[in-house]
Amino acid sequence: MTRAAVRPPATARGQDRRRLPLPVVLSGLSVALVVVASVAVSVGSVWLPLDQVWKIIVDHVFPGVVQRDWTPVRAAIVWDSRLPRVVMAAVVGAALALSGAVAQAVTRNPLADPYLLGVSSGGGLALVVVTVLGIGSGLLGYVTTPVAAFLGGLAALLVVLTIGSRSGSVTTLLLAGIAVAQICSALTSLIIFLHSRGEAAKQILHWLAGGMGDARWDVLAVPSVVLLVTGALALGAARWLNLLHAGDDTAAALGISPARVRWYGLVGVSLVAGASVAVAGGIGFVGLLVPHAAAFLVGSDLRRLLPTAALLGAVFLVLADLLGRIWSSAGELPAGVVTALVGGPAFAILLARQGRKWT
Repeated sequence: MTRAAVRPPATARGQDRRRLPLPVVLSGLSVALVVVASVAVSVGSVWLPLDQVWKIIVDHVFPGVVQRDWTPVRAAIVWDSRLPRVVMAAVVGAALALSGAVAQAVTRNPLADPYLLGVSSGGGLALVVVTVLGIGSGLLGYVTTPVAAFLGGLAALLVVLTIGSRSGSVTTLLLAGIAVAQICSALTSLIIFLHSRGEAAKQILHWLAGGMGDARWDVLAVPSVVLLVTGALALGAARWLNLLHAGDDTAAALGISPARVRWYGLVGVSLVAGASVAVAGGIGFVGLLVPHAAAFLVGSDLRRLLPTAALLGAVFLVLADLLGRIWSSAGELPAGVVTALVGGPAFAILLARQGRKWT
């Protein structure tokens, strides 16, 4: 088996030869994440000194360790408003980038993303339904919105799996995902057109754009646990995923069931995407673009690619959310819009440079 045979589609030829040492990359990205996150907590309508931000955080984690020289209002801004938002952006960014890398690996398609089985569209449809019914706003909406989005995404996934299981073909599964996503998107547009007016329409469009505006500590548990569990499983299965790129016959000869690995991988990807969509809405380009950038840094081996993509995705989305918040004094720009504005041109450039190597 040659190295070229196991190279995932998300990488260009020759990248393995110029890859950077993994400890250097992970250390650099970790430092970048801390720096960007610190600035994101500090910057806003009320600018806070970085040292004071860290004192407030330390005081909440280890009460009494530092001397309190800040007002309760500033403590609330840091701990109750900005820090949950930054943590959510990091978790969602890492989850989407990690699941995007797995999706591209199991499908051997460099254009695959975490939403390829219709999870985002299903979550969006469920959100529109609860909003139109009047149970997606107010205090009740804090519970019903993320729960409905997750259940809607899960329902879409179950429909896709039911259709795909009839043939057992991954191609059928992907086509079913496209069909379900289109149906859900059409129904979403229809309901918005017929029933949504005023504040309800604004709430729906804001969620569909994707953002961290509803970040709270209590909604972070599910996506965080899903990220940790699926991340550990993906790293444990990285060798199997690498073998898929040698071809199904070779993988089967080495004791791997390609169809089973792909099915489990796609289900895992969709669950991660569903948990992310439930709390942050549909954020594009993170799961599509970041794996390519990570592969450029460390090469194609998924044992190196997955942790790099997760950290890079966290940095990217925290930075995107920060840019959205300081974009204009007139109002906040959703993080999903920022990722599209940045990711669209960047991916077009990547396609122009690497497109021939993917065909």
